[in-house]
Amino acid sequence: MTTENAISSPVKLSAVAGHGQPEPTPALEQLYRGFEQEMLVPLWTQIGDLMPAHPQSKASAHLWRWDRLVELAGEAGRIVPVGRGGERRAIALANPSLGGRPFATPTLWAAIQYLMPGEDAPEHRHTQHAFRFVVEGEGVWTVVNGDSVRMSRGDFLPQGGWNWHAHHNAASKPMAWIDGLDIPFAYNTESQFFEFGRDAISPAERISPEFSRSERLWGHPGLRPVSQVQDQPTSPLLAYRWVNTDKALNEQLALEAEGHAATLSPGHAAVRYTNPTNGRDVLPTIRCEMHRLRSGATTRTRREVGSSVFQVFDGQGTVKVGDRQWQVRRGDMFVVPSWQPFTAQCDAGQPSLDLFRFSDTPIFEAVHAWREQVEPA
Repeated sequence: MTTENAISSPVKLSAVAGHGQPEPTPALEQLYRGFEQEMLVPLWTQIGDLMPAHPQSKASAHLWRWDRLVELAGEAGRIVPVGRGGERRAIALANPSLGGRPFATPTLWAAIQYLMPGEDAPEHRHTQHAFRFVVEGEGVWTVVNGDSVRMSRGDFLPQGGWNWHAHHNAASKPMAWIDGLDIPFAYNTESQFFEFGRDAISPAERISPEFSRSERLWGHPGLRPVSQVQDQPTSPLLAYRWVNTDKALNEQLALEAEGHAATLSPGHAAVRYTNPTNGRDVLPTIRCEMHRLRSGATTRTRREVGSSVFQVFDGQGTVKVGDRQWQVRRGDMFVVPSWQPFTAQCDAGQPSLDLFRFSDTPIFEAVHAWREQVEPA
């Protein structure tokens, strides 16, 4: 071993007989010791792991019950303060197959965040892209670059990386919502930055307007302000309101009932949240959608490169991920790992099943690695 590389080698190789492997001999063992000393790994010993026939996700399908998440978040609200250091009372979903890290999938972070009445979450910014989605409650405002944005049930609030943001609860009750970020992707690619902001927002920002400045400028369907002609990498619209999402889903199902092609499959309506400056995804690394299944309807079975996290917004039904199957209800969250087949069905006794979904698809589309399989209609 050369002096500049005089460290203990983590590379461990064994000559074993097998298909596609060289015959084990003393000479081969000696070659492997040389590889170990120089930190080298031959492809022929690793190809099955590095180049499988199809994606083999390290994540596993898993379900988190909303009732239990809220219960534990409420207990944290009583004993864990919000302030500098912890920054947020956010409790991340830890996929059971990812070694205890706070990662829902290898690229996606999901958490329940909980804010007590009158509490503020201090200002900071980070390069990780983020969003908030509200499954129940209201009364919290997020303040992004000084713009106060109302958070209410069904609202989707994207926030591009490196924007200052804080939260304040102006209500008399606690409020919980989910956060989604690309933290694992940034962590694994070693690309993250973080910066503390002000300890407190100004009185002018501690307001509760019905519509934020971003909505007043950008929240008009099909209309773009001529003063804002440059495309932006993340959506400048900071709130996508449930009233509009709900109406869009209902109209798709109504058009289907009238005999027009408007849905993904019979009884399965879906919309995607998009950036109004370019029509692409709201965030460069995260795709967000809302899906609605009418009573008794079933999605086509689909598998795709990349992972997804779902939250049940309303209704009850059955979801199947790989070989796992669960009955789900409002608020429940579950993970669909890369290339595992997914199917959802709305219970016949329910008016509909609404599923909020976020995925890492834009990452794989950007590097031309995304593909999907959908069972025939």
